[in-house]
Amino acid sequence: MASLPPPIHVVLFPFMSKGHTIPIFDLARFLLTRSISITIFTTPANRPFFSDSLSDTNINIIEIPFPQNIQGIPPCVESTDKLPSMTLFPTFANSTKLMKPHFEKALESLPPVTFMITDGFLGWTLDSANKFGIPRLVYFGMSAFSWALSISAASVLRTELSDDESYQVPDFPWIKLTRNDFDLSIRERDPKGPDTDFTMESIIATSKSYGLLVNTFYELESVYVDYCNRISSPKSWCIGPFCALHELPRKQQGISEKPSYIKWLDGMLKQGEQVLYVAFGTQAELSLEQFKEIQIGLEKSQVNFLWVVRRTIDEGFKNRVKNRGRVVTEWVDQRKVLSHRSVQGFLSHCGWNSVIESISAKVPILAWPMMADQHLNARMVVEEIKIGLRVETCDGSVRGFVKCEGLVKPIKELMEGAKGKEARKKVKEIGEAAINAVKEGGSSWQTLNELINELTENRKV
Repeated sequence: MASLPPPIHVVLFPFMSKGHTIPIFDLARFLLTRSISITIFTTPANRPFFSDSLSDTNINIIEIPFPQNIQGIPPCVESTDKLPSMTLFPTFANSTKLMKPHFEKALESLPPVTFMITDGFLGWTLDSANKFGIPRLVYFGMSAFSWALSISAASVLRTELSDDESYQVPDFPWIKLTRNDFDLSIRERDPKGPDTDFTMESIIATSKSYGLLVNTFYELESVYVDYCNRISSPKSWCIGPFCALHELPRKQQGISEKPSYIKWLDGMLKQGEQVLYVAFGTQAELSLEQFKEIQIGLEKSQVNFLWVVRRTIDEGFKNRVKNRGRVVTEWVDQRKVLSHRSVQGFLSHCGWNSVIESISAKVPILAWPMMADQHLNARMVVEEIKIGLRVETCDGSVRGFVKCEGLVKPIKELMEGAKGKEARKKVKEIGEAAINAVKEGGSSWQTLNELINELTENRKV
């Protein structure tokens, strides 16, 4: 009798940030549909979040210590959303390299690993993968659109072009960008410093890895996926949107009480009211002046809204909008909010997770990018796939200050106007395609099968 092939065992290691971790949880569930054994790594402070999120699975969770006594990083801070300022990000990210001995010691004790999927910000895991002869796949929470434009525009960014001067992207002449559409570490003519060094290390480690997993579906970004695979390495594999998967049945753990914000949305739905969801992720840093303009804009817009904030809101504002607005300061399940039938618009920073979740929920976006790849994502949302509108800055710069008037007009247009209606129609079409991509037989489903087959065949050679 022929011996049975060894079981497939995959190691997952997300970066210590909820925006990086949550998609990996979704990816883990996608892998579980293939009867794959999974081990996921985290740190002690993040363990409760992992245990709670994965309680209905048989995923093996291993915690390894997070480095202590790192200059500038407060004690017990093991996730970027707990950092006092995002200026500490390079220090935080670089400190993870000190976890390498613990990671490798844990790998030694595990059953044979077929392949590992680690975050792009954990470039040092490539050394560990090579040491144990394990193929490393990289997860970067970016769109293929952003990745392709960053490659293509690199030469233009070294010219004397002013920050807000529009130019055609060399390989995509139908797209116009400005230097300000790129993060500072990329758009500088002579980039240097901790941010740049860390970015380059991550990119080099990625280029030497087995493959790049993209949380998207081929039909959405085929031009940009093909471009990336033609001129850069490693190969990009589109196996998303992870969030569009029908979740595996959850274990019933007693009667689950709905969060108060969902109850509020239920009430708005009963009244036949539409709601604008407002959230800017866990890392955006808004000035007090800008924060006040948002309050004024939401109040003047007269639309119903659910606003997730990370700072205290004055009671006067809450009282004035109490019949149509809800302010939430705790962490919310964004996917549940977006899938609620009352939510008909999303004022978003355009982090890729938020964009792909909005597409999967078929909710149009009002784009207000702030950092990282968000400006490129906003271009894609508004100009490329046309599923949203954009806030208006005072000076026309993509990084300019937004006064209340620059919010009120596009909010009303998104929720009530003709352009909003068109965006809503378009996102429904694309959202349906997203859901079909991860269904059995869909493009992402098939791509994942191809990847697993390729990796297991290589193991036999």
